[in-house]
Amino acid sequence: MKKKILLKKIEPNYREVIQEGLEWIGMGSRLKRGDAVFLKPNLTFPLFQKGVMTNPSCIEALVIALKDYTDKIVIGEADSGGYNRFSIDEVFHKTGVHKLEEKYGIRVVNLSSLPHRSVEIACGSKRLGVPLPVLLLDEIDQFITVPVPKIHMYTQISVAVKNQWGCIPQPHMRLRLHPFFEPVILGVNQHLPPSIAVVDGKYGLNRSGPLRGDPVDLNWLMISNDIYAADLLACRLMGIDSRKIRYLRFLQKKGILPKIGEVQIRGEVENHIKEKFYLQKDWTDSLSTLAFRFSSLNYLAYYSRLSDFLHKVLYLFRKPFYDYESPDKTQVKGE
Repeated sequence: MKKKILLKKIEPNYREVIQEGLEWIGMGSRLKRGDAVFLKPNLTFPLFQKGVMTNPSCIEALVIALKDYTDKIVIGEADSGGYNRFSIDEVFHKTGVHKLEEKYGIRVVNLSSLPHRSVEIACGSKRLGVPLPVLLLDEIDQFITVPVPKIHMYTQISVAVKNQWGCIPQPHMRLRLHPFFEPVILGVNQHLPPSIAVVDGKYGLNRSGPLRGDPVDLNWLMISNDIYAADLLACRLMGIDSRKIRYLRFLQKKGILPKIGEVQIRGEVENHIKEKFYLQKDWTDSLSTLAFRFSSLNYLAYYSRLSDFLHKVLYLFRKPFYDYESPDKTQVKGE
């Protein structure tokens, strides 16, 4: 199948652009009436923040557009927060996503609460068991990832490929798998149903991420029938050399990454480039990155008897991302 991308300004609204994009990538041949489609937004904060999370307006517009193809629509995300876990059910409530269930006759699910099954993923000489929801493995015909384009302190960027990290249902397991990120995220995506990307570029996140940074008004939407091509174009739009992104180099070596010149793009790319994105770490971020990369430090930081003490010391120097004691009381800047 020809790899296609539609890139367009979000005007006059999300819905019309999404409808055009779904037609462009041939959704009618991918999804038939009665098929089940799953939407995976990025809802990684206790309440909506620009550039950090998928815009609820984008999620609703996508649901409306998909109703032209099927009535079996599921929106899902897992509990987030890593070492300081919070329930995604509260996020569904605060962002209004849960209201879409009754309004449109769809399902909204917490992936952390659903049955899961371990899948085997090769990580060099190791073979790791990675849990994934049975819903995604057995009951979904079309998977749609709905990320935002943002800088990530560990993986450098987070767009369409990285968004499926949140399909691993338990935050503690995601932490444990950090040192094996590249092969695991590839394996997760390969075990999921056929995937397309709807990248919500209303806002991006620059300088730091995934939970803090500088929101950037981008006002574009990207729809692609290939999640890997979507990440390549996102790099171009963000002013980032894709060859410097570790997981993209890994995918290229595996023969997974397409050449952007082979992708049929509808839209003027240069017109949507706003500013150069970059990663700026402080010293506490650098310590966290070491725990992300190395298994021994990962264990020390998250699973050893010293873990709580080390995090208390860390928070003497790093401002908490949100209210760890009561995530539901977290306030957005300016409120």
